[in-house]
Order: sequence, then structure tokens, then C-alpha cells
Amino acid sequence: MDLKNALVQAIQAERNGHGFYMMAANSTEDGKGKDIFHSLAAEELNHMNFLRGQYDSIVKTGLPDMTLRLGNRIELEGGFPIFSESLISRISSAHYEMSALAIGIQLELDAMNFYKTQADAATDSYIKKFFLELAEWESGHYNALLRQHDSLKEDYWSDSGFAPF
Repeated sequence: MDLKNALVQAIQAERNGHGFYMMAANSTEDGKGKDIFHSLAAEELNHMNFLRGQYDSIVKTGLPDMTLRLGNRIELEGGFPIFSESLISRISSAHYEMSALAIGIQLELDAMNFYKTQADAATDSYIKKFFLELAEWESGHYNALLRQHDSLKEDYWSDSGFAPF
């Protein structure tokens, strides 16, 4: 895949991620979840704008724009990085939140793997560096979503009556 096509694909994936996280933010009843999903949506928008700037620069000049920077990352720490622990009290009805976690995990895994593949294929050191930075960023999202999912999974399965116990 050439660089321009890779950037177009990445821009579309970030746009999809932004839309998904906005939908998740607007659908959860958990206050912390709303805030975190809005923050994740903002980060996806930041990535999209960065990639669009790189695409525009490559189309116009044939070179990446080394002045463009990705913004700051949100910190997603602990066993409950996405939702508040109060979600456990209504875990049997948290179908949307659990689905949002599962979909987000897959989106972030796909993005992380895509960026790693593009970094491996890059011959320009700056392009390699920004793809690796994006892969690392998506890895942070992936790990936080996975930690949150794992911290809720057994209670969700048990309270929803479909635990394999």
C-alpha cells in the first residue's frame, strides 16, 4: 500500500473511531464513561486531523509535514479506566456498555496493527516514527478498554444469566 492510500485508510478509521466514541458517550448512563468516551472521540479527531495534514503535505510537496504534532493523551489508568465502579451495581443491564467495550477493543486492535504494519513498511524515518507513535497511542486505548472489559466480564456474565459456570 502506498503512503497516500495508507493515510486515506487511516483517516477513515479515525473518523469511524470518532463517530463510534461519540455514539458511546451519548448512549451510556455512566458519568465517567461519558467523559472518557468524549475524550477518546477527541483523540480520534486529533489523530484524523494530524493524518489529514500529513496527507495534504504529501500531496502538495511529496514530503510529510514535520511541524505537525499529535496532542496530549488522556491517562487511562487502573482497573476501571473507562467507567466508574458504580457500573457494577447495574451490571446485568449494562449491555450497551459491554458491547461498546468489545467494539472499541476491536477498533483499537485493528488501528494498532495497521499503524505497526505501516511503520514496518515505511522507509522514511519520520513517517516510521509517527506511525509508531500512533500505534502506541492506540495500544493505550486498547489496553484500557480491555482492562475495563476484563474487570466487568465475570459479573456481567453471571448477573445476566449466561456465565459458563
